[in-house]
Amino acid sequence: MNAPLKISMPAEASQAPKAYKLLIDGSHVDARDGRTIERMSPGHGFAVSRYAQAGAAEVEAAVQAAHRAFETGPWPRMKAAERAAVLLKAADLIETRLEEIARLDALESGKPIAQARGEIGGAVDIWRYAASLARTLHGESYANLGDDMLGVVLREPIGVVSIITPWNFPFLIISQKLPFALAAGCTAVVKPSEMTSASTFVLGDILLEAGLPAGVVNILAGFGADVGAPMVSHPLVEMVSFTGSTRVGKMTMAAASNSLKKVSMELGGKNGQIVFPDADLEAAADAAVFGGFFNAGECCNAGSRLIVHEAIADDFLRTVKALAEKVKVGDPLDDRTKVGAMISADHMEKVAGYVTAAKTDGGSVFSGGGQLASNAGQYLDPTIVRGVTEDMAIAREEVFGPVLSVLTFETIEKALHIANNTPYGLSAGVWSASIDTCMSVARGVRSGTVWVNTFMEGYPELPFGGYKQSGLGRELGKRAVEDYTEEKTIQFHRGQRTGWWVG
Repeated sequence: MNAPLKISMPAEASQAPKAYKLLIDGSHVDARDGRTIERMSPGHGFAVSRYAQAGAAEVEAAVQAAHRAFETGPWPRMKAAERAAVLLKAADLIETRLEEIARLDALESGKPIAQARGEIGGAVDIWRYAASLARTLHGESYANLGDDMLGVVLREPIGVVSIITPWNFPFLIISQKLPFALAAGCTAVVKPSEMTSASTFVLGDILLEAGLPAGVVNILAGFGADVGAPMVSHPLVEMVSFTGSTRVGKMTMAAASNSLKKVSMELGGKNGQIVFPDADLEAAADAAVFGGFFNAGECCNAGSRLIVHEAIADDFLRTVKALAEKVKVGDPLDDRTKVGAMISADHMEKVAGYVTAAKTDGGSVFSGGGQLASNAGQYLDPTIVRGVTEDMAIAREEVFGPVLSVLTFETIEKALHIANNTPYGLSAGVWSASIDTCMSVARGVRSGTVWVNTFMEGYPELPFGGYKQSGLGRELGKRAVEDYTEEKTIQFHRGQRTGWWVG
């Protein structure tokens, strides 16, 4: 029996929750009815934040502000270099406040502070990359239509964008969306998760300090039914960018269809790492543990399925188990922690339910398997489940917790079948010394990203998104700004009219 985790109370535990107001039209305002949302730190069990709780009235005010800023304000009409300068200034300010933002995300989400620092640093890089794209966004010209005709294709900002982000990567995911919308010249209404809103409100302050005009970005805390739904259905919103569960994504898409809004979605995943006998097995084992337990498994592209060749399964899994048992679980504010707290007690119970169901269906817990006792917060032991078959819920559904399911194969064809036999197609990994094997798997897996002899690395230059029920569209990459634009064709005729229709 493991000793109970000893969680130290941070200084914030003895202070009143930090209060955050809504950001609407450049001003910080309370909700009209005075309602608030209080966020308890999942790793420590005290109230860490209190947000003004928006409703329909605040959504209307925010959308109207964004609409005015788009229709009559300077932002869409600025030179691209001027918009880029604001984004670069914002990146510098984020970097200056990195420790503060990382601590907020760690306290509110339960993620390890060292990991949070890495995410904010990555976000800085994304803001700078988006700034570079602002200056390279361009259209096309066609001088090959005859001597009397010139065709020009313009890219114009699409308009007001509703951006809805999840709780698992609060600052990183807004940074995968908002800077690209701003680079294109759009305005936005942003709803972070009601569980992890603080760092997004800090971002709002940073943008104002960087020189973003009032109304260009508006930030609302609130619940999906009260805030997210009207943000999606509002007639003045031209595009919705959503990251979250596939279930809510389907609801969002249905709501957006009433006005045929453009929709971009990054949704769930059930991602496999396929390990062949000729791989660097030491590196693959470390990546298997990382892929399964990073961010406590609360990650859309987690490597939650380990698909390992039967010839090496027993030895390889003993190595994986030994590494998993070394992973430090505990206080999110401890620099040594690798796996922090679960986002909520309800979610922890849901994740544990998948393990229980797998045991009922014939699987067995090879390592971990239960809640860890602690003096504060909610923590799950990183868990490996063997004997998993493709029809089990734990093999097909997004568990979203520190649970690694193990399946085995004998042939590359079987490995690909297992990898593709889910409703999702976000990412996958393959481990082999053979370039032929790696290429065959990379070409055969139906997913938006395939990592070869590595796992879960990302760069702003590379697009990210999924096949099937893992989403629509792509984020990041050189075309990320284009996603927030419309194309307009203009045809110029020179000289006298030709091809008279009458007479």
